[in-house]
Amino acid sequence: MFTLPKLPYAEDALEPHISAETLALHHGKHHKGYVDTLNKLLDGDALSDLPLEEVIQQSQGLAARQTIFNNAAQSWNHDFFWKSMKPDGGGPPTGDIKMLIEREIGDDAAFRAAFSAAAAKHFGSGWVWLVVTDGAVGIVTTHDAELPPRNVRTPLLCCDLWEHAYYLDYQNRRADFVTVFLDHLLNWDFANANLAAAASAMNEETPTRVEPNAAPFVITVS
Repeated sequence: MFTLPKLPYAEDALEPHISAETLALHHGKHHKGYVDTLNKLLDGDALSDLPLEEVIQQSQGLAARQTIFNNAAQSWNHDFFWKSMKPDGGGPPTGDIKMLIEREIGDDAAFRAAFSAAAAKHFGSGWVWLVVTDGAVGIVTTHDAELPPRNVRTPLLCCDLWEHAYYLDYQNRRADFVTVFLDHLLNWDFANANLAAAASAMNEETPTRVEPNAAPFVITVS
């Protein structure tokens, strides 16, 4: 049985950028709904004893397990999203990830423009991710419950593009929500921790092995 992870901060900790009402609804209703539904779907299923990431991997792409995948992936995605934000966050990149972004995407303005453009071009519900692939960072969008394939790309942080993430506070102004995410919420400490973990897993030293002319990428995973 999976349990709803606690928020890494109080429900009102992200105000005035995300209201306590939005966080209570988003976490306590939407996220909880995915976890509860997943537990019901897995009752008596062969996947029921597996960790969440393995449930995702073993159900992805299988029509008979699509509903399991959707709820498992949304459970994972939301937990990752909460950790991608922090009170008094946002601003220019910091730490090791700063050099990677500057080498491959550009300065803070270029990164913000690329991240915002990816979110703006994404049609419908989904997610926008900062990921690292073989030492190169890039921006990826995914539809609905999809997440970047972990054997190819390692997520560093993400922003939720589903309307329930922002509609109470920003109505249909997704672009405003993404701007606020970049300015005031984005958790560079979390991104750098994920980058370090990815580098450690590959037995590489973080930014020193990145080629200065490595090409950035902005793609959509369908």
